[in-house]
Amino acid sequence: MNQNTQLGTLHLIPVGLSATTPDQWLPLAAQSCAGGLTHYIAENSKTARAFLKTMPLQHALQDVVMHELNARVELATLQGWLEPLKAGISIGLVSEAGCPAVADPGARAVTIAHQWGAPVKPWVGPSSILLALMASGLDGQRFAFHGYAPIKPDERARQIKLWESISSQQQQTQLMIETPYRNLAMFDTLIKTLKSHTLLCIASDLTGTNEFIRTLNVQQWAKQPVPVTNDQPALFLFQSALNANAANAKPTKKM
Repeated sequence: MNQNTQLGTLHLIPVGLSATTPDQWLPLAAQSCAGGLTHYIAENSKTARAFLKTMPLQHALQDVVMHELNARVELATLQGWLEPLKAGISIGLVSEAGCPAVADPGARAVTIAHQWGAPVKPWVGPSSILLALMASGLDGQRFAFHGYAPIKPDERARQIKLWESISSQQQQTQLMIETPYRNLAMFDTLIKTLKSHTLLCIASDLTGTNEFIRTLNVQQWAKQPVPVTNDQPALFLFQSALNANAANAKPTKKM
């Protein structure tokens, strides 16, 4: 590598969580950056190109070099995709939805960029994890994001019980995402596994026209219509209540 060549920047560009227009969730400066890049690494090339069609492109879409990254891509291959950074060419990194490198294989690309000394630029945009936490009313200072729970029902139930125990000990919010087709199974496991006064937040279609965010205790959820479907992304957050009385506390009138 020519030591006089300035390294390109790896731009971490968020993608929308719903069909709403980018002006509602991505700053204009980030849109301009996205539209000017000629090299991309994406979790899904089809959705990445659909995203780029909504950006102010400064060149033909077919001229954009697009590489598709998943957990099976070998290190040498990924390094080859990032090689343009050494020639001063900046690269965009996008996820399937939301912020890249968070619950996303793009973190591997970021690690390589740091090892090479290339600048890494995170752009402001929607994160379903943070949006759900903000709106849940659960503890936003002590929380843990677990990604996906185990698929097998018995393993999933055991893991949720363990996370609930940790939540009780540390008063820590527990966050999970799920693939849409397992939403109903996840909700059913949570209702059957968590203690009745544990607070549970369901968040789905964030930023979309059918956005739903609600927090109730498990006992209350059991009496409600099922709040999720198997066709929309959802997040599940829960926090063990300090005690049953605290979970059901009502405001008292001042004398």
